[in-house]
Amino acid sequence: MTAVVEVEHLTKRYRDTVAVDDVSFSLQKDTIHGLLGRNGAGKTTVMSILTAQNFASGGDVRIFGEHPYENARVLRRMCFVRESQKYPDDALPTHAFRTARLFFPNWDQQLAERLIDEFQLPLTRRIKKLSRGQLSAVGVVIGLASRAEITFFDEPYLGLDAVARQIFYDRLLEDYTEHPRTVILSSHLIDEVANLIERVLVIDRGRILIDDDTDTIRGRATNIVGDAAAVDAFAAGREVIHREALGRVASVTVLGALTASERNALTRSGLEIGPVSLQQLVVRMTQHATGDTIPATGTDEGALR
Repeated sequence: MTAVVEVEHLTKRYRDTVAVDDVSFSLQKDTIHGLLGRNGAGKTTVMSILTAQNFASGGDVRIFGEHPYENARVLRRMCFVRESQKYPDDALPTHAFRTARLFFPNWDQQLAERLIDEFQLPLTRRIKKLSRGQLSAVGVVIGLASRAEITFFDEPYLGLDAVARQIFYDRLLEDYTEHPRTVILSSHLIDEVANLIERVLVIDRGRILIDDDTDTIRGRATNIVGDAAAVDAFAAGREVIHREALGRVASVTVLGALTASERNALTRSGLEIGPVSLQQLVVRMTQHATGDTIPATGTDEGALR
């Protein structure tokens, strides 16, 4: 496949803090990428640098083979929908859409009007008076209707209710199918977007933990549940990214695909074999990388963003 974004040894420092730590990756043409990780992992910093809204401390970034900084040819081909987007105090949603229509050469007004109607956006209300969800909807409309060749969505659903989020997912997939482009979707609602994402990039503490196709990643880990002694015997010598126990029952998440003979042996031992969802894998991998632990009865999926 053709890479439209190429990043080599990218580093970003803020005084004593390393926000992005020597990362290298590429983003493919006409592919939906998931940029996943915990709060403060470096996701927004990476997207800001790629869209020339922030400066790298080191490394090289090329978009369509060119450096993006002060490069109008490149910038007009990208759209960055960010959670903290600022607008003038007196701006209305119509002002934002008119500006976007002038800036993005592939703007689709008919799609914008459809989305405005579906999100029930009040066009005559000042943006600063909009609810959190309505403000997010403004960004979603711009991101989808721009039909930019590369579109970054940084937590685009904040404040959107379940119905509005589903509208976003449905319209994104529908329009992407008809008008393919490169989409980078930063999200902590991983289970909700898992079926949209074709390639996954997981960043933690400024470093890349996972960079692979979604289908490949789904087979990277397995959950084993049963008698603690039998579970631990099976897990011995394997890379365990999570373990929890309750009494004599234990559950482990191990990396690596299981062979048919291993699965048969586990079944004969009375152990249960379960898949690991993309969200569970990302959570366990980031916990494993940072050494975090949680109580066996705790829930951790909501910690990602």
